Amino acid sequence: MIKILFICLGNICRSPMAEFVMKDIVKKRGLEDYFLISSAATSDYNEKYQCHIYPEVKEILKENKIPFTDRISRHMRIEDYDEYDYMIGMDEENIRDILDMIGTDSEQKVYRLLDFTETPRDVIDPWYYGNFDKTYEDIKYGCEKLLEFILNSNQSMVK
Repeated sequence: MIKILFICLGNICRSPMAEFVMKDIVKKRGLEDYFLISSAATSDYNEKYQCHIYPEVKEILKENKIPFTDRISRHMRIEDYDEYDYMIGMDEENIRDILDMIGTDSEQKVYRLLDFTETPRDVIDPWYYGNFDKTYEDIKYGCEKLLEFILNSNQSMVK
């Protein structure tokens, strides 16, 4: 089983959006039994205050017919590094925070989502910039490319 943890600052916008987009993509490919997909935050603020997925994210997911379940933000744990095969941050700040927490990425599990695309860059944070549609487009494209990368690395999964 391939385990992916999507990570952003607060786990209320980008990382849960990526979690549910990726779950939808792998389900449509008939690969959901091969994956465990979740999300977390680099900050513990939203977990302390029991924050749910941001309303605009829920709307984007509904508009694009992506199934999701509402839940409370969770803070990334150092144990996640051992549990997950891929720790996918949304921007350089997330990557720095992840590495600060885990120390070193000795198993090369930590990436930005858009590092798997032809134009590696950060996924902008819609919490600050307000462009949830652009964030969704980047996340969907990044998830498709991440899955392509994983399938190319695990040929036995390709149907």
